[in-house]
Amino acid sequence: MTTDAEGETPARHARQVRVVSTSSCAAAVPIQPAAARAAVTVVEPGSKRGWAAVGAIALGAFIVVMTETMPVGLLPRIGDGLHVSLGLAGLMVLVPGFSAAVSAPLFFLSSGRFDRRSVILVLGVTVLVSNAIVAVAPNFVVVLIARMFFGATLGAFWTVVSPVGPKLVGPAGGTRAITIVAAGISGGTVVGLPAGQFLGDLVGWRLTFATAAAATLLVVVAQAFVLPGIPPDGRTHLRDLVGVVTRRAARLGMAAGAVVFIGQFTAWTYITPFLLDHTHLSGGVISLLYVIYGCGGIVGSLVAGSLFKRGVIGSFAGAATIVAALLIGLASAGTLSWLAGLLFVLWGLFWGIVNPGTLVWILDAAPETPEAASAVNVTNLQIALAVGSGAGAILVSSTTLPTVFLTAGLIVLASAVLAGVSARFLTLARRE
Repeated sequence: MTTDAEGETPARHARQVRVVSTSSCAAAVPIQPAAARAAVTVVEPGSKRGWAAVGAIALGAFIVVMTETMPVGLLPRIGDGLHVSLGLAGLMVLVPGFSAAVSAPLFFLSSGRFDRRSVILVLGVTVLVSNAIVAVAPNFVVVLIARMFFGATLGAFWTVVSPVGPKLVGPAGGTRAITIVAAGISGGTVVGLPAGQFLGDLVGWRLTFATAAAATLLVVVAQAFVLPGIPPDGRTHLRDLVGVVTRRAARLGMAAGAVVFIGQFTAWTYITPFLLDHTHLSGGVISLLYVIYGCGGIVGSLVAGSLFKRGVIGSFAGAATIVAALLIGLASAGTLSWLAGLLFVLWGLFWGIVNPGTLVWILDAAPETPEAASAVNVTNLQIALAVGSGAGAILVSSTTLPTVFLTAGLIVLASAVLAGVSARFLTLARRE
């Protein structure tokens, strides 16, 4: 719940949410009252089919997040293969961000009447087609078109998948279902980037995307067999989105989140060439560091739950300050490979706190409409992601890789300062 100087009063019976996050965004998972959850269960509670469906949803989450993060480890190879600069190749990260930013609120407003089973299957097919097109693309323009469609899928995915798990198994298994889906998301985060790096070394970037397309096909087929019909909750309204952004606490949270994401993705988009060309680490070592980075992010997200009980804004500001220091440290690490590796791993740990903090802040500003807050957050952060990737592309084309990371660190530090100032006149209640 949120109070601020404008006297906003939160609803007495606001729904609680659980937060599931990835390297690029976070999603709110509403926890409905028991009676409501029982009413919307779509299969017999606790049935094998229900749990199989939850597993299929988790696999879909794994594929989507893997597809999202995989190109970061392949940018140098894609640039060489299609004869484009490293900065231009970075558009593979920027373009999906803009697409997701547009699709999240549009899907929120237009998807109220569609069966969620059909929506999930269509989204899976779109991911499959996107990966397949990238695998055979004759030029970089076609690659960007395919990634644009994937970005639209990404925004819709985070909007629709959040409340599905508890519907499939009933109230008693709702928490476990959320945990399983979260495991799929975390697995995709951990696997995507190192898988791209490893398979790129082994078979090339085209076969890497072809492999991702084949894996997506298997998941869609499995979902078609096990997912039951999942009726929607009902139509959604523009006023819910407007209601989120008119609150000062939400606007400040959006500003802090946007700035920190701009800084994060100014650096993150070009982490592979930084470790290869500046730190001179081998491909195998980099793949291992990516796995450790991802695992650190999972640990950070778990720790964040306890920290947020003590204060969301303070936890966000503190973690963002450390991330800024780590990025500036990476810019100064030079060829000290052991130090660069240590700073990189710690970056993953503390980003695991910052990332969900961006959403929790906004959710506490609009507790009555968590789905609308989540959609607004996806749009805000995906635009920031795209801006950050674009800023990195400009910098990497005109300066040096250490300058990119130094600039990114200063941007993240600005977000920490904004959060610290906001904490002086915003009060977020401790979360249970």
